[in-house]
Amino acid sequence: MLGKWKRAILFFVGVILLFVLGLYQQGVLFGLTPGFFGLLKFYADLCIGLPYFLGRLFDWGAGDIRAYGYEYGNTYLYTAGLLNSLLVLDVFDIATGRKQ
Repeated sequence: MLGKWKRAILFFVGVILLFVLGLYQQGVLFGLTPGFFGLLKFYADLCIGLPYFLGRLFDWGAGDIRAYGYEYGNTYLYTAGLLNSLLVLDVFDIATGRKQ
């Protein structure tokens, strides 16, 4: 273990908060759709991790394109996934000694 508990809890709460806000504002958890941008949406959502799979299992991220917060919700979900993937790279850098 790296001993960075405060940092881990802070980022965990941040990613989960972005995920919940994205679902609250009617964002969509995208599956694999054809096209380059469909692949990017899927990757960004998939990087959220376990919440993504729970959301797909319980059909939480159905979304409503007519909702006022639809685009904001999608942006929150994309941000949660991409932030989580950057955090994985950050942990790797700390574990290998490239970063404090």
